[in-house]
Amino acid sequence: MKKLFGLLLLISCLAITACQDRKQPSSPFNTGTSGKLTVVTTLFPLYDFARSIGGDKADVTLLLPPGVEAHAFEPRPEDAIKTAKAGLFIYTNRQMEPWAEKFISGLGVKNLVVIDASKGVTLQPARSHQHEKVEEPDHDHHLHAKHDEKHAHGDHDHDNSGMDPHIWLDLDNARVMVDTIAQAMAAKNPANAAAYTANAAALKQKLIQLDAEYKSGLTSCKTRTLLHGGHYAFGYLAKRYNLQYEAAVSVNADAEPTPARMIELVKQVKKSGVRYIFSEEMVSPRLTEAIAREAGVKVLSLHNLHNISKDDLQTDVSYDKLMRKNLESLRTGLECR
Repeated sequence: MKKLFGLLLLISCLAITACQDRKQPSSPFNTGTSGKLTVVTTLFPLYDFARSIGGDKADVTLLLPPGVEAHAFEPRPEDAIKTAKAGLFIYTNRQMEPWAEKFISGLGVKNLVVIDASKGVTLQPARSHQHEKVEEPDHDHHLHAKHDEKHAHGDHDHDNSGMDPHIWLDLDNARVMVDTIAQAMAAKNPANAAAYTANAAALKQKLIQLDAEYKSGLTSCKTRTLLHGGHYAFGYLAKRYNLQYEAAVSVNADAEPTPARMIELVKQVKKSGVRYIFSEEMVSPRLTEAIAREAGVKVLSLHNLHNISKDDLQTDVSYDKLMRKNLESLRTGLECR
């Protein structure tokens, strides 16, 4: 009886609280306690762009916990609560976050504006390999983060549209994404539209400068072959700077190379004459190191920018800093002058 009474009391309290919440006036652009536009983003590039554009006129949150690999992420109940209170929800595209539309639909929030940051960007086909195996998906749809590497991708991995979702690694695409985010923030919060527009213009100038440094830095290289021991994440970057890109597995992060594919890669490394093969930040370098040992080459790291580590978050790392670090690695690995 006591348990029944307690349950009824809890339900009554929740009902009263809900009624009180409904009586509270709602903001036209969903602000936090500071009166700033509240923005929730999925991946790190979106977070960094939005906080640069918002400046002191927006509170921007990264949905991915630091250190969690993007492909392993599934929204948690606290993420749903956080997002429901926001004015803007920004995700990369349905190929990168196929869970996003269902997640937002499940919130049932009318005032939340949802932005697909790939608007205006031309997606390129994803690379697939014949010699690879893909784990069967885990069909658990509950809202929680999976940290077990064995079940790291599940039903929330890239969709099967055949398109490459890693658009942010092309600096021209990055500028388009900045425009999309800035326009959405200005429309949601017109009072600060001028600030958002000015900040976006400054950010785009930085991206233009960085793009020029990439073009100059990768002009005179001993090799233009970029061999990568991870999943197909750097296709946009390679295409922009005229690099021949080959990855161990396809864009599907569930895939693992078969022994036949590993042998093929070792032969390719030896034939190409490269002295370096690249691994990914936030992803185990095990495959890359195995290929490197067999082929007799060294390993360098590239950052895919899906997410950042706790240490990076504490040092306030940025898209610009990580891309510059990538350029240094590429110049070393491709032996550029």
